[in-house]
Amino acid sequence: MNSLILRMVAGRVVVALVTLLIVAVVIFFATALLPGDVVQILLGQAATPAAVKGLRAAMHLDQPAALRFLLWLKDLATGDLGVSYVNNIPVADLIGSRLGNSLKLAGVTAVISVPVALTLGITAAILRGTLVDRTIAVFTIAVISVPEFMVATLSVIVFAVYLGWLPALSMTGDVTTFAGLIKAYAMPVVTLSFVISAQMIRMSRAAVIETLSAPYVEMALLKGASRRRMVLHHALPNALGPIANAVALSLSYLLGGVIIVETIFNYPGIAKLMLDAVSTRDLPLIQSCAMIFCLAYLVLITIADIVTIVSNPRLRHS
Repeated sequence: MNSLILRMVAGRVVVALVTLLIVAVVIFFATALLPGDVVQILLGQAATPAAVKGLRAAMHLDQPAALRFLLWLKDLATGDLGVSYVNNIPVADLIGSRLGNSLKLAGVTAVISVPVALTLGITAAILRGTLVDRTIAVFTIAVISVPEFMVATLSVIVFAVYLGWLPALSMTGDVTTFAGLIKAYAMPVVTLSFVISAQMIRMSRAAVIETLSAPYVEMALLKGASRRRMVLHHALPNALGPIANAVALSLSYLLGGVIIVETIFNYPGIAKLMLDAVSTRDLPLIQSCAMIFCLAYLVLITIADIVTIVSNPRLRHS
């Protein structure tokens, strides 16, 4: 790895850190603008002004917003996520009990959807213009046209209400057996797979088609290289960067889709936890969950950019 690649990778990491800082500012002050007084919500309408004032001081809500942001940022940098206003429990404990569930759901979805989507996308690119390509294109357009909440709702109506094969709510039955796990994860995973697969298919197809149109691929064909060798040894290695970007961008959609899916299927994940915190104005919990989502998005995009930089043959040999 030469110095140019190292500088570009370091620059991309610095950009990600600066972006994360900007996101932290936006999240903190956006949550501060949420309607409703958290102290009044916690104490109820019958609370006396003295009680409201005392609790506001105890929660440091009487301090200037800028000072509270700096204190929150300092605690965040040290791993202290604060204490939940509503539950009076460390936010790290609340998130820790739910984060594993969200990671399992995202992991299972990625393991299923990424290989399927890449296979369909690369196949469509290789067989461009054929019936297979047109069929995959129709499928992706149809899936993109339907939002994830509609896919989730239709899944509940068909498989839970009419057919009775799967439970309408996830994780409500016996999940200690393999069959129970299949029933619990089937509809959430299928819904999320629909959300991210279509975009990944289109982007990976476009990346491979662009690579197959490059002059060096045409030169390999003229020299007698087989189609399989042309794709595996010439096109795919050079399309690795765009494909990594396609995977990262598609998985980032998973972060938005998981909020809707966890709500519809009542899945006990971090997105459902954040929505519950919004309803109770639990600011430390909202801020921490939002930062986790943004951090995951930035990590995915940064990894994709680094893979693109490292896999670029012009940079490797410069």
